[in-house]
Amino acid sequence: MSNHANSEERGRLTAGLRELADFLDRNPEVPAPWRADLLVFPADGPDAEMLAEVDAIAGQIGVTASADGSPRGHYSAVRRFGPVQYRAVAIPHSARGDETREG
Repeated sequence: MSNHANSEERGRLTAGLRELADFLDRNPEVPAPWRADLLVFPADGPDAEMLAEVDAIAGQIGVTASADGSPRGHYSAVRRFGPVQYRAVAIPHSARGDETREG
């Protein structure tokens, strides 16, 4: 089971992002965050499968995935677009206190 948007949902997401950007440009009095994160999570499964999915996404976005800098061992692939980040994140079961699903 995928946690990712299907083509219709993806179209709505990208249209909504464009609409938000246009809205903020037209309304400079509206506060805007200084950065934004878009998070994608793999389907829940064994750690090895989740990490492999993040590795596959890393290849698609042209980066290398790692757990560097994560105090809890979250494994991620990040691509930055200025202050906007696209981030695929796998949270190992050990980081959730669920060691029974690590394999």
